[in-house]
This record gives sequence, structure tokens and C-alpha cells, in this order.
Amino acid sequence: QVQLVESGGGLVQAGASLRLSCAASGRTFSSYVMGWFRQAPGKEREFVAAISWIGGNTYYADSAEGRFTISRDNVKSTVYLQMNSLKPGDTAVYYCAIDRDRSFTFSVRWKDYDYWGQGTQVTVSS
Repeated sequence: QVQLVESGGGLVQAGASLRLSCAASGRTFSSYVMGWFRQAPGKEREFVAAISWIGGNTYYADSAEGRFTISRDNVKSTVYLQMNSLKPGDTAVYYCAIDRDRSFTFSVRWKDYDYWGQGTQVTVSS
């Protein structure tokens, strides 16, 4: 099995920055995609960003483009989400996930991801 553990969430004011981390352990795959999703109360889980583990290609939702940066550390098996210029609308629980069926293409559908972390809360006050 695969375990994903997120960290780095918190309460910040609008305009601040946060860096989320997601450490992976357990079963490994030769190549896969790791993604970040978020879910606000009463809303659907939505795609934020994704990165290919081999090559480091990235893909962003429009809401994240230009403000968020996804990166990975292959040695530490960790993916990061640097979030800058945070807005109250970014408030949500943030989840990392693995799509084991893709290597260099990206899905924005949460149902296509196979393994999930427990989530970390990000709250942005105005």
C-alpha cells in the first residue's frame, strides 16, 4: 500500500504564503503523477496542480496558475505546493494524491487518483 501524509497547513491572512508538503511511503511505482486537490465545505473536490514524478512536468488549475508552484523531491519522495498571495477563496482542506495510471499526462478528475492523504486544513482570513 501507499501512504501519503500532508503537512504545512494553517491559518494565515490574505496575501500570505504557505508551503504544503506531502510525504509518500510504502509501495513505489516506476512512474506516476502526484496531484494536489482541495475541498471547501459544501463544494466538490477540485484539482489544484499536478506533477509527473519522472521529468517534473507540471499542470495547474486556472485558479492556481501564477500563484502556486508544485515541485517534488525524488530522494525524499515528497511533493510540495508553494502557495503565494493567498486569498480567502483558497480556504479548504488540501489533499495530495497519486495517479498510478499516468506518467506524463494529467487528469483533473479526483476519481482518477488512486491513493490519497488525510488532508491538511488551509484557512485564509480577510
